[in-house]
Amino acid sequence: MDIIFLKEFRIKTLIGIYPWERKIPQTIELNIEIALPSQQASKSDRIEDALDYSQVVHKISTTLHQQHFSLLETLTENIAQLILTEFGSPRVKVSAAKLNVIPGVKQLGICIERSRQ
Repeated sequence: MDIIFLKEFRIKTLIGIYPWERKIPQTIELNIEIALPSQQASKSDRIEDALDYSQVVHKISTTLHQQHFSLLETLTENIAQLILTEFGSPRVKVSAAKLNVIPGVKQLGICIERSRQ
């Protein structure tokens, strides 16, 4: 199975349960592994047969700018389902982390893996 990845994708979004978190965007870091629905791009060398990374980044960015999530668990699930349904991936792994929100902790977050049923 071929997998593409996005590493250290940092984006500001409203995330959290506290009142200040509903007003002040925080930087989160995403790491995403996307299983490709086919190996056609590696054989054809044509962009039309590939998954366009920029479209994935754009769709995630748009979603995170339009929605507030209370929990990282919900945010990661939303991203995973978006990739499975809109980009046809058979499997995806998404990790999301808040950065430097607890003294002494560089990152805190969650990692999930989902597959199409």
